[in-house]
Amino acid sequence: MDTILPPELVAAARKVLDANRAAGRRIAVAESCTGGLVSAALTEIPGSSDVFDAGFVTYSNEAKHDVLKVGSDVLETFGSVSIAVAWSMAQGALTRTHADVAVAITGIAGPDGGSEKKPVGTVVFAQAVRGADPDHIVADARHFENNGRAGVRLQAALCALELLMPGASAPEDTEADVESP
Repeated sequence: MDTILPPELVAAARKVLDANRAAGRRIAVAESCTGGLVSAALTEIPGSSDVFDAGFVTYSNEAKHDVLKVGSDVLETFGSVSIAVAWSMAQGALTRTHADVAVAITGIAGPDGGSEKKPVGTVVFAQAVRGADPDHIVADARHFENNGRAGVRLQAALCALELLMPGASAPEDTEADVESP
């Protein structure tokens, strides 16, 4: 197949589409640090429109607020790279689409922007499922090796695709049960 994307990313997207097609599920993605990479991988596969409903690239805090309705108070209190913001992004994507499941990705791809508490390579994921208890948050923060901006973004995209698989929970099967924002 003719593609500019890494083969492992396209292969993972194909698995996600096939599995969700078999499960009768539609999916959506809300991306920040990956800048549309997950959406690009999903739409690289011909026929993906029967599974992939929508992708949002909300890079700035203003876009997260305006497009996905992430509360300003949530952004100010927790910061854009947080479980609260990722969860709100996933919920916003689910609310604005016909998808059955939405995954959000927000993080620090580098080379700058990191801090001691949130170094470059910190990425937060959240999954929202239509009809699920909104107080049960499936989310996780991960730290990827800082092997360059492209490397962090690719690792984050692959992890987000795993979270779109039917039956998936947060990366590495960890769930964060926290108060909803």
